[in-house]
Amino acid sequence: MMKSIFVWVMATAILVSAPVANAQQPGKIFRIGFLDSTTASGSAVLWDAFRQELSKLGWIEGKNITIESRFAEQKSERLPELAADLVRLKVDLIVVPGVQSALAAMKATTTIPVVIASAPDPVGLGLVASLARPGGNVTGLSSLTPELNTKRLEILKDAIPKLDRVGLLWQPRAAGGGDIQLKELRPAAVALKLKLEEIKTQPDAKGLEIAFQTAKQKHVGAIMTGAARSFFAERKRIVELAGKFRLPAIYISKEFVDEGGLMSYGADTIDLYRSAAGYVDKILKGAKPADLPVQQATKFEFVINLKAAKQIGLTLSQEFLSRANRVIK
Repeated sequence: MMKSIFVWVMATAILVSAPVANAQQPGKIFRIGFLDSTTASGSAVLWDAFRQELSKLGWIEGKNITIESRFAEQKSERLPELAADLVRLKVDLIVVPGVQSALAAMKATTTIPVVIASAPDPVGLGLVASLARPGGNVTGLSSLTPELNTKRLEILKDAIPKLDRVGLLWQPRAAGGGDIQLKELRPAAVALKLKLEEIKTQPDAKGLEIAFQTAKQKHVGAIMTGAARSFFAERKRIVELAGKFRLPAIYISKEFVDEGGLMSYGADTIDLYRSAAGYVDKILKGAKPADLPVQQATKFEFVINLKAAKQIGLTLSQEFLSRANRVIK
């Protein structure tokens, strides 16, 4: 009888364990979509940081995730088509760098989760209902760009005490990058007794050259760039032109300074993209975008490049330099 009981117990154990064994089989390979309005080369440093952080979190391309990248090559009108393509592929999640891509993804789907790596004003632009409770299928990071514009203008004034005219390179059609900045910068310029020259700029070689020629014609003493993603992708060319026209410039992120730019003040962009990977990790593990609060940038950097200052004949005071987080000599 004991033998019969033993056989029954073993048979029952095998039957019970069968579903468990099946559950431990290799799981689904998730498909992640990238939707970017710019170029693969211009945005590589950001997406590389995102991928590296995903890898640290256990998400390995070819093992448990695949990535479908779609770049509009600076032609934002292509974004709706590219977003629709990702939806047709039935990706599990779409990651976008900023506002234009986010709006295109939102129009293409209301069910696939969308993670924003960096948006200046997610609530004001209608991307989420609130920072604490995004609602819908969108969440991610806020770069606080509008709030930082005034600070950049102040830094330029401190760097060049006799400065009276500043050129702003901006794109009228760049969602979240143009009008929002002007709303902040116009009154700030008046308060600082600066004339703000608003220079509409196309983010291609010819358009950028024309913009800098215009800046010179308007006799600006320094320039700053808008927060449009297209400017980030063309940062190397912009930095070269600033040197060519001998114009002091302040940029929105340190990546411009890494390309030889004079100085930058803004959120740590790489940190934002790493944080975006954290959102992806949570969502792929079952969290809902609507329940994940939008996180505001917490790391900010002020970087100065003395080599660039020397090239354009600009002398910066020791007191000014002491304010920087990093000085490149």
